[in-house]
Amino acid sequence: MNRRHALLGLAGLGAPALLGLKPVLGQGFPDRPIRLIVPWPPGGSTDTIARIYQPRLAELLGRPVVIDNRGGASGATGAIEAARQPGDGSSWIFVYDTQATNETVMRLPFRTMEAFVPVCHVASGPLAMVAHQSNPYRNFQDVIDAARRTPDTVNYATSGVGGLAHVSTTLLQQQGNFRITHVPYRGGGPAVADAVAGHVPLFMTNVVIVSQHIRAGTLRPLGVTTRGESRHVPGSRSFAQQGFGDFEAPTWWAMLGRTGTPDALVRQMNEALVRTLNEPAIKTRIEEQGCDIVASSPEECGRFIQAEIAKWGHVITVNNIRADS
Repeated sequence: MNRRHALLGLAGLGAPALLGLKPVLGQGFPDRPIRLIVPWPPGGSTDTIARIYQPRLAELLGRPVVIDNRGGASGATGAIEAARQPGDGSSWIFVYDTQATNETVMRLPFRTMEAFVPVCHVASGPLAMVAHQSNPYRNFQDVIDAARRTPDTVNYATSGVGGLAHVSTTLLQQQGNFRITHVPYRGGGPAVADAVAGHVPLFMTNVVIVSQHIRAGTLRPLGVTTRGESRHVPGSRSFAQQGFGDFEAPTWWAMLGRTGTPDALVRQMNEALVRTLNEPAIKTRIEEQGCDIVASSPEECGRFIQAEIAKWGHVITVNNIRADS
């Protein structure tokens, strides 16, 4: 009878309370706060997503997770800092798509797949070309027509040199035979501020940091980089649908650890992160920003990043894209 009452009592607690009874996953980590390096300034997509999952991740690991913003050089500054850390599970890095493109664009003191161990492909989503509402561009063909009339006079912003937004726009120009001028910023936060203020006419970006401005009508979407239309930018056709063949360039975010981190800690971090990302409230909050949760295994993450390095490295080399371009 006592056992029956005890079971009924546990059932009455509900799922959230029962979750709290499970042992934390952070066993074996160094006895200090976990440092999560975000190689971008506050306000960008990487920072936004990290701050949504950070509190719950810390609960599951049973120790504080401290976000350390290290912006600069299209994510390279923070990555270099992360590559200097010991492989003891005390430091991790949450990267953006530039982690793959920087490999070819820049001369870095490390190779991604040698310096880091994949943990989880967190999310993917469309890039979108957006125009300020005050500009005359109603669709992407208007941009092409203006660029062909007066090459290099139409400016577009991105979060930095060599990122997927920059590289994919370069490929669009090559395929469409037009030229627009790149205006790189030191992260998505500063770039979106100028785009919303109308200081730059066009902005190629992930949807996470502009979704609210698209909904408000301040920024007008002209095209997305997914193969077809994206649910995150309703009514906006993909570039492939606008005459650019099979063009596709979805953006992505992933967590990496330092090479040498014990496999048991990598697995614990992956398990805690995947559980966090799949909790309905957190998944909904992240996907509402304009991306889709992937929550992969470490092995799937590694294969994905290797493929991205190879794919975009070829485009960068063929188009002679450099850190100063």
